Amino acid sequence: MFQDFNVTARPEQGPARLEKLRGGLKAQGLDGFLVPRADAHQGEYVAPRDDRLAWLTGFTGSAGFCVVLSDIAGVFVDGRYRTQVKEQVADCYTPVDWPEVLPGPWIVEHLGAGRVGFDPWLYTIGQLEALQKAVAGTDITFVPMANPIDAIWEDQPDAPMAAVKAHPTDIAGESHTQKRARLAAELSSAGHDAAVITLPDSIAWLLNIRGADIPRNPLAHGFAILNADASVDLFMAEAKLSAVQDHLGAEVRVHDPAGFIAHLTKSSGTVRLDKASAPIAVQAAVAQSAAEIAYDQDPCVMPKARKNAAEIAGMVEAHLRDGAAVSTFLSWFDAQEKTALTEIDVVRKLEDSRRATNALLDISFDTIAGSGPHGAIMHYRVTEDTNRQLQEGELMVLDSGGQYADGTTDITRTLPVGEVDTEAKVAFTRVLQGMIAVSRMRFPKGVAGSHIEAIGRLPLWMAGQDFDHGLGHGVGAYLCVHEGPQRLSRVSDVPLEAGMILSNEPGYYRPDAFGIRIENLIVVEEAPALPGGDDHREMLQFRTLTYTPISRELIVHDMLSADERDWLNDYHATCRQLLSPRLAPEENVWLDGATAPL
Repeated sequence: MFQDFNVTARPEQGPARLEKLRGGLKAQGLDGFLVPRADAHQGEYVAPRDDRLAWLTGFTGSAGFCVVLSDIAGVFVDGRYRTQVKEQVADCYTPVDWPEVLPGPWIVEHLGAGRVGFDPWLYTIGQLEALQKAVAGTDITFVPMANPIDAIWEDQPDAPMAAVKAHPTDIAGESHTQKRARLAAELSSAGHDAAVITLPDSIAWLLNIRGADIPRNPLAHGFAILNADASVDLFMAEAKLSAVQDHLGAEVRVHDPAGFIAHLTKSSGTVRLDKASAPIAVQAAVAQSAAEIAYDQDPCVMPKARKNAAEIAGMVEAHLRDGAAVSTFLSWFDAQEKTALTEIDVVRKLEDSRRATNALLDISFDTIAGSGPHGAIMHYRVTEDTNRQLQEGELMVLDSGGQYADGTTDITRTLPVGEVDTEAKVAFTRVLQGMIAVSRMRFPKGVAGSHIEAIGRLPLWMAGQDFDHGLGHGVGAYLCVHEGPQRLSRVSDVPLEAGMILSNEPGYYRPDAFGIRIENLIVVEEAPALPGGDDHREMLQFRTLTYTPISRELIVHDMLSADERDWLNDYHATCRQLLSPRLAPEENVWLDGATAPL
């Protein structure tokens, strides 16, 4: 299997490691150290070698950081991980609610004055600027340094060296020669001679390559410089690239990654750096050269987010394939004596269904199969230690996805185990209403995720309920299951554009009791004019990509409006139409029942 169930969080190891780190800091005259969940490439996902936050603290979530001071060590996590962090870290660590509490003011409160170290490869220009602004006027300074965790992590894994493969042009929709030329023309128009690119998914998208250096994400570690003449200097281990030398061609010059900093110090002209992704170490190297630094967005970020017709077609096919696999699993699940199953049984069977497509390259993240109280842990990962038997009357949150050559999927369904009480059904129906409301939306061009997010929360808000994660994240095309900059989030001011793919996933979580989440992926597209409409402004809408039945037995029918019921019935009719040819006869019998009109 792609997924394993090994225990990775060891809270009991945290105190000794923290004490050793503090001893090293004291010897260097430092009063603290910053430990982000980041690597030198500044993507969201890290290889085991770079998972310093988990090694030090035990916390394994995909976002967070630790601020180690001499007498307190704060582990900062957002709303998705506030239950999880309490279970994974020892008492020597203090969980901190972030972003409600920001690191700068917290450091000022708990330190007052002193020198705080940080690894300049693991912090971006923008992050350091925010920290420095927060401590302005105090006697706190931030000191770049070699990472002291690497000095005490005795069995630190080696750097990943997985082979790179070419991503076919017919799936990418554009050759890397065309991409480089298009983006180079934009650089020239802006007066920039080069752009430094550190994000692994930007490099993968630009050069139409995929790798396997990071679990669950088809990325290769490296750095790139896109030049205004459309050539690229690629700093990536040559051993990874043996299969793609012809694909890359002469205009992509391959260099040893060890020479990246030296190359930057010889820069000239105007070099673009993205404050959101360029590490401090990169900024410092360019600053040593004769080049002028221009701060602007990574040139790949927006083109990557706006999927072209070929990428959307690939995502459609991937979702139909994946939807059929999930439906095969659901058909099996409904036929089982559910209380005889464990969470691990569920994960294994679902992965088996995806593997049976003979197209699965990886899962897109570790499957979340949280039954009963585990469902309230938003990013729960079942292990041999936490595995529990399903119990009558519970809900199970099943959040999963697949990586296929033509697309990346992410789907959540909440499943009943036997008869569920009315209170849980009412909450489920509110979550469904929020998901339907977003799915049906039309909105003017220029609207951002922050303007839309409340629509998916309104049914819950009206009942005094809410959830502590964003309504939706961007998704890549056979890339990262979390992709920026598009988001359905109150903190996102990025206007949505045609071709952007996002998740639509409202939820509700009651700690120690149950969780609910329903998730489909949606793509932004131009909205057709309405009959009789007299407003000629340009409008956008969402088109659903995910087709798999939603648990009808959890819906309180009388709570749905006529429009909501029509949407759900139409959705289920489309599930029957699209999935039926892909399912076995006995699975179609199940599908007919699962998609029957309300």
